[in-house]
Amino acid sequence: MNKDSNSKFSIAIIGLGYVGLPLAVEFGKKYKVIGFDINADRVHSLVQKKDDTLQITDVEIAAATGLSFTDSVAAIANCNIYIVTVPTPVDEQKLPDLSPLINASQMIGELLKKGDIVIYESTVYPGCTEEDCVPVLEKASGLIFNTDFYCGYSPERINPGDKVNTLVKIKKVTSGSTPEIATIVDDLYASIITAGTHKASSIKIAEASKSIENAQRDINISFVNELALIFDKMGIDTQEVLDAAATKWNFLPFKPGLVGGHCIGVDPYYLAYKAKQLGHNPQVILSGREVNDQMSSFVAHKLKRLLQSKGVDKNGASILLLGATFKENCPDIRNSKVFDIYHQLTEMGYQVQLFDPFANAEEVLSKHNIELTTSLQKYDGIVLTVAHDFFKSLDYQQLKADAASVLFDTKSFLDKKIVTARL
Repeated sequence: MNKDSNSKFSIAIIGLGYVGLPLAVEFGKKYKVIGFDINADRVHSLVQKKDDTLQITDVEIAAATGLSFTDSVAAIANCNIYIVTVPTPVDEQKLPDLSPLINASQMIGELLKKGDIVIYESTVYPGCTEEDCVPVLEKASGLIFNTDFYCGYSPERINPGDKVNTLVKIKKVTSGSTPEIATIVDDLYASIITAGTHKASSIKIAEASKSIENAQRDINISFVNELALIFDKMGIDTQEVLDAAATKWNFLPFKPGLVGGHCIGVDPYYLAYKAKQLGHNPQVILSGREVNDQMSSFVAHKLKRLLQSKGVDKNGASILLLGATFKENCPDIRNSKVFDIYHQLTEMGYQVQLFDPFANAEEVLSKHNIELTTSLQKYDGIVLTVAHDFFKSLDYQQLKADAASVLFDTKSFLDKKIVTARL
């Protein structure tokens, strides 16, 4: 495939989640694109122009006139560009789970033809594309890498729920397995990304850039989370400390909180895994993860202390958790730490209800065995765990069982005058 063949691109997007769908829609405005997903229900919804992730509107899907959706592997057999946007989670031991990536590579390998390009967007450790995925592609296809087919890597930078920093407005890192392919991949993305592209010198460089983006944020958040733990023991308000420190021009405005989701709470483990394979113990990365992973327990135990201080820590006290998703104004519950808080409070003997107008109730029930409440009552303790804009409109006085009820704001989102404590 040469550079002049751009107009003949036929693109398959493998995985239609938070990353794949926005990409398919943008490419579908200029190219023939087939969005593929193994979830038939997801595909059916998208055919009806309904996106359950709330990332893309029906109008935006309709505007992508070159886009179609399928769960049939045969339907993507004639494509010449395959872009992989499947999840890359970790297992219970916090080790990379490459099974979705390997399965997608196996499927694509069985379809590969000479000249095809496979581009990975899934977050991985440096070297994963060429060391883990390419051998699967070669074996399944019987073709030779960089002779018969080629690869690229362009890390996703989707921010779920963000309606300002959308796909086309975020600069895109690109790379390819040969200089010519790197240029083709870069030109392809540059045709839809208005913010521009950055062509990395190698696939490994592009992979590493994504790894450190999220590890850096994780470490910065872990620092302020540790400050919150320290200042809690001192009896001073962490947010007031941060507000004062932020008056210096170069202070970084990170806030304490729960770290979940598919990126910050997961990706650092990929980099740490690769580092350990190479004989290096990544102390800073893993210590940051350790701090952030303990924040759910801290929130649960702090609420217990607050209730005790108010004399309402009776057995079976009623608790309301406001928010189940991992971030605000978004239905994504992946790796949400709110569920850890729910289970810890339940084990402490509290009667806990979880309310979230964004989260999918069926998904929460199937994955966490928790029924979301739809009818708010009165509670001894209320914990704001997610800063959905919707929660600004609640009448918190009406939600309190009595004057001794606790309102704990873990996001410093509500008016300080009405809360009992902040994180």
